Amino acid sequence: MGAITQEIREFVNKVKLGFVATVSPDGTPNLSPKGTTIAWDEDHLAFADIHSPGTVTNLLNNSSIEINVVDIFTRKGYRFKGKGEVYSEGTIFESVVSYFRDAGSKHVIKNIVLVKVDRIIQLMSPAYDLNPSEAEITNRWIEYWNSIHPEK
Repeated sequence: MGAITQEIREFVNKVKLGFVATVSPDGTPNLSPKGTTIAWDEDHLAFADIHSPGTVTNLLNNSSIEINVVDIFTRKGYRFKGKGEVYSEGTIFESVVSYFRDAGSKHVIKNIVLVKVDRIIQLMSPAYDLNPSEAEITNRWIEYWNSIHPEK
């Protein structure tokens, strides 16, 4: 049985936005948001390479990867550490692309990255240290985002 529980899978597939860290050839970190992050199965996350040349190049040279998926309103999420593999053809590529097509994606998908998750670390904002409810934190962040993006 894999580390990705049904609860984590539902969370990732609902939030979708993952911040992906890879290692650049010079050893420095590269961080890139991926709006196609999904929990593929109990052991793997996946995302589509729509326009991710740096991420793909880095993974071809060093498969180490971390993906953070965080609900910006509840301020909770997960860190996923593992190894990423790039697919540009074959069964895995076709299966994951089909998933995105069925979900309505019209983007050209150049590659699929499948991440074997070795470790999951739960994330929670220090705001919870003061014992507010999740609803209080969520409402505070909704108000904040509404203040910087008012309806027109």
